[in-house]
Amino acid sequence: MKRFLFLTIACLFSIWGMAQSDTDTYVEVLYFHGKQRCTTCKAIEVVNADLAELVKNGKLRFKEVDISTPEGEKLAEKYRVSWSSLYVNKWKNGKEERNDMTRFGFQNARNNTSAFKKELKQKIKVLQHDAIGARVQQFNATVANMVG
Repeated sequence: MKRFLFLTIACLFSIWGMAQSDTDTYVEVLYFHGKQRCTTCKAIEVVNADLAELVKNGKLRFKEVDISTPEGEKLAEKYRVSWSSLYVNKWKNGKEERNDMTRFGFQNARNNTSAFKKELKQKIKVLQHDAIGARVQQFNATVANMVG
């Protein structure tokens, strides 16, 4: 009985910990642009509208960064971008894994939109899967430590 009670409490704490780590592990899309946008930039913006459902569901964070503003300029300096750029990044425990998709995005967003959408969504899916896998491993390790 004591063991059952201990395992129940351990599971509750693990679930609470996973909920907290959920905010520490996420995928983020950063779209940098200037005040003036070319047709390719506009094509990227249209494709990013397709991501709205993922953002709404909390599965993705999306930031549109105008580098002509003081806030945007600061973030652009951090990423060392001077004009339109596209990043799909995974964050885990405050550490960022950057994925620069600028070249691919600007080669395909306007002239090969379906390939661009497919690749962008695939990249997001892979990074989200990695993030979920990390949380499951953390949960399993926590339970194993408590039981063993």
